[in-house]
Amino acid sequence: MQIYLPIAEVSVNALLLFGLGGIVGLLSGMFGVGGGFLITPLLFFIGIPPTVAVATGANQVVASSVSGVLAHIRRRTVDFRMGWVLLAGGLIGSGLGIWVFNILSEMGQIDLTVQLSYVLFLGFVGLLMFQESLRSILRSRQPARKITRRHQHLLVHRLPLKMKFRTSGLYISVIPPILVGMLVGVLAAIMGVGGGFIMVPAMIYLLGMPTKVVIGTSLFQIIFVTAFTTVMHAVTNQSVDMMLALLLILGGVVGAQFGTQIGAKLKAEQLRILLALLVLGVCALLALDLLLRPGELYSISVEGRA
Repeated sequence: MQIYLPIAEVSVNALLLFGLGGIVGLLSGMFGVGGGFLITPLLFFIGIPPTVAVATGANQVVASSVSGVLAHIRRRTVDFRMGWVLLAGGLIGSGLGIWVFNILSEMGQIDLTVQLSYVLFLGFVGLLMFQESLRSILRSRQPARKITRRHQHLLVHRLPLKMKFRTSGLYISVIPPILVGMLVGVLAAIMGVGGGFIMVPAMIYLLGMPTKVVIGTSLFQIIFVTAFTTVMHAVTNQSVDMMLALLLILGGVVGAQFGTQIGAKLKAEQLRILLALLVLGVCALLALDLLLRPGELYSISVEGRA
C-alpha cells in the first residue's frame, strides 16, 4: 500500500510507517522516552530526507508522549513541579536549536550534522547507561551490601535557588533541571528527538529522582518541548509532512498503551539496561551507514571541466 508524501517528495508503504510508529510508541511507554532518537534514523533508512525526518519525527514524539503520560498520570508517577522547571529550560533551548538548525541548513551541512550528532550522543549516553545498569544489577544481587545513594548529589545540594519537589522527595536547586531542560530543547530542534535518552539518565544520576517518577515526568516535559519545536520547524522551514506525521502518530498512540503495561512489570534495573542496549544498537546502525559506500554516487563538477 504505497502512499505519496508531498513534503518529503517520496513514495513509501503506509503500513510500514504505521508499524514504525507503533514500535516507537511501545518504547515510549516502556522507557519514558519520546522515541525520536529511533524514529528519525529509521526514517533516514527508508528514504525520508533528514530535514523532513527531524521536523516530522518531533511531531510523532508529541503523540506517543501524550499517550504515555496519560497512563503515568493515572498511576500518579508524574512530578508536575519538576516537569514545569524542566519545561522552562526546554523552551529556551528549543528556540536556540531552531536558530542553529536554520544556519546549518543554509550552509548545506544539516544532513551530515544530524547523523554525526546521533552517532556521538547515542554512543556516549548508551555506554554510560549500560555501565551503570550493570553495576545496579550486580548490587541488587548482593542484598547485604546494597547501599542507597540517592541523596548523595553534593553539587546539586550546594547550588542556590532551591525548591522542594514533593513527588520526587527532593529539595534541590532549580538550576540543574533548567540546564538539563535547555540541553534537551536544543537536541529536540536539531535532531528531532524528545531528548528522553539524555533527560532520563540525567534525572536519575544527576538529580537523584526515583526511576518510576522519572519516566512520567520526562514524558510530560517532552510533550510541550517537541510540540513547540514542531511548530517552529513548520513556520521557519516548512518541513513538517502531515501525511507522514499522521501515520506515525496513529501507530505511536496504539504502541504506547502496550508499552506502559510492559514497563510496569519490569524492574528499574531491567528497564535501564534494555534502553542502553537499544540506544547502542541504533548508534551502531547510524555509524555503519556513514562509513559504508553509498549505493548511488553523485559528483558535482564545473561545466566544461572533467
